[in-house]
Amino acid sequence: MKNHTYKKIELTGTSDKSQEAAVENAIEKASQTVDEMGWFEVIETRGSIKDGTVAQWQVVIKVGFTLKG
Repeated sequence: MKNHTYKKIELTGTSDKSQEAAVENAIEKASQTVDEMGWFEVIETRGSIKDGTVAQWQVVIKVGFTLKG
């Protein structure tokens, strides 16, 4: 088994649909520039309210990825 070194970055995803969509949006965007992503952990969830309803979800996640080399 090969030993790996990992790094974690923090991202905030947003969505007007759901918490899950906010996470997916953050990961999809990060995947455009970050390779070897392997896991995420939800750190914080918050949102905004407009006219008495949820207007937008904001989810802070940490994403782990394998360092190359």
